[in-house]
Amino acid sequence: MTLIKTSLLNGLAVVIRMLTLLGLNKILAIYVGPSGYAAIGQFQNAIQMITTFASGAINNGVTKYTAEYFENEERQHTVWRTAGTVALCGSGLTAVIIAAFNESLAGWFLKDESLGGVFIWFAATLVFFVFNTLLLAILNGKKEIHRYVAANIAGSLFALMITSAMAMQFGLYGALVSLAIYQSLTFFVTFFLTLRAKWFRLSYLFGAIDPQAAKNLAKYTAMALTAAACLPISHILVRNHLGETLGWDAAGYWEAMWRLSAAYLMLVTTTLSVYYLPRLSEITNSQDLKREIVQGYRIILPITAASGLVVYLLRDLVIKILFTEDFTAMEQLFGWQMLGNTLKIGSWILAYIMLGKAMARLFIFTEVVFSALFVVSVIFYTHFFGLVGVSMAYASNYAIYWIVMFFLIRKYIGEAMSA
Repeated sequence: MTLIKTSLLNGLAVVIRMLTLLGLNKILAIYVGPSGYAAIGQFQNAIQMITTFASGAINNGVTKYTAEYFENEERQHTVWRTAGTVALCGSGLTAVIIAAFNESLAGWFLKDESLGGVFIWFAATLVFFVFNTLLLAILNGKKEIHRYVAANIAGSLFALMITSAMAMQFGLYGALVSLAIYQSLTFFVTFFLTLRAKWFRLSYLFGAIDPQAAKNLAKYTAMALTAAACLPISHILVRNHLGETLGWDAAGYWEAMWRLSAAYLMLVTTTLSVYYLPRLSEITNSQDLKREIVQGYRIILPITAASGLVVYLLRDLVIKILFTEDFTAMEQLFGWQMLGNTLKIGSWILAYIMLGKAMARLFIFTEVVFSALFVVSVIFYTHFFGLVGVSMAYASNYAIYWIVMFFLIRKYIGEAMSA
């Protein structure tokens, strides 16, 4: 499947996800306000970390080896059984821990122990949450794009309906509960879609852990755990810094900016995940790899830059339509954020090679270094420039990251060609 075809096939799902996310932005802006946005961002980062740890952080590995063993179903089943057993044990144990320490987690992430009930809801549905992501990883690796897209559409609709109803009825608490449970409900749709495939049986997800499969997946565990820790923790630290120095409304403005960026970049980031990771796993020679990189820069980067420019030019209208007057102060973030988004996608086209080729040490090193650099840059820039400094730090961090990726990946391709 070509990059263009994959992008078009994802188009419908992305449009629906964008519309639902933008609709949610409006509802949350009305019912929780800027400071509530900051709390939602903190909780989503908590979910991201916890679910990755609970699943054993192997979903990227599942996608890679499902694609790599495309013509060997028995080896695929061995990977799935190992992954499913790890996910079941990990999510069950993690759920017990979350339930036991729900108030402490609420105090650390949300600065309010009275919100501990949100983590109880999360613990109760965590197993379904984890298996939803596992099934999506399998569908991705099998290149079952139609089923993958349908599952993502279902997730978007669940998110819109549940979060809207809960936020309007219960405010911030309701919004947080909905974020804790909606992907778990999506599991049943994803499971139904996967079960209808002729190549899938429920028994393929459970059984003895294969030592070799576990060893292969472990290569991705270290990378996924690093990503699951570095990005969310860096964002939590940034919000804490903004909240403590500029006020929690300021942290909410940045969260709103981040969610808007995620919405308009969704086509690009989805295509990278759905197309590039499986494709890079299949490529075995450096010439094909170089062609894939060039194709990405010819198609994806111009789309990213153009869409960012449109969003920037319409920033006042965007704030008016998608948020409320309480969010007017986020206007100053748009210019540097749009530039940073373009730099990010440019660097990711190269960085995905580290995932596709299981370059674990390099991936871990760069994730740790640049996550730390982002936090330090935010502290530095906001000290001199105020709120806009957070977006300036974001853009400068990805500019440096792209330069580093260029030299590292060029070295990798050069070594592959000479081997």
